[in-house]
Amino acid sequence: MSWTDERVEILKRMWGEGQSASVIAKELGGVTRNAVIGKVHRLGLSNRAGTTSAKAAPKKEAAKAEPKPKAAPAEPAKPVMETKSAEPPRATPPAVRKIIPAGQPLPPQPSANEISPEALARVNEVEKTAKKISLMELTEKTCKWPVGDPATEDFWFCGLGVQAGKPYCEAHVGVAFQPMSSRRDRRR
Repeated sequence: MSWTDERVEILKRMWGEGQSASVIAKELGGVTRNAVIGKVHRLGLSNRAGTTSAKAAPKKEAAKAEPKPKAAPAEPAKPVMETKSAEPPRATPPAVRKIIPAGQPLPPQPSANEISPEALARVNEVEKTAKKISLMELTEKTCKWPVGDPATEDFWFCGLGVQAGKPYCEAHVGVAFQPMSSRRDRRR
């Protein structure tokens, strides 16, 4: 679709009449609402000065004609007297939030998914004998357990043989996939 002089004249006329971009697009055919809006902006027609100023003028006159009621003067605040009840007030501990500066490590958080010491010991032993492979060396048959910080050069994957149907070796499967009952017990 190209903007011919005839189509531009129809656009200008309809826009001046206050028609919406959707209506103009339907009238022109083969053009979207957004295309009409874009052309209106390129032609400098976007402000519709005739329609908005005519509507705004009566509102200003109406506002001048109706006087606003004056607010009553504010009363001075009365002192509040404290009363003592038989029950002592409940002590609500304030919310303690410690602000940690950017770049500082976060303190350890308690977790419901803590790993058993036996599983950690087994993982530590396995990681000593791991193949320590890179991302490009991973296959279907290598353990994909990441070790270290990916932003450093010391980052690697375990690389040992995987357990059938799992992405990790036996030790890492023991850490990653836990039975439902043991997870429920830890939350209690």
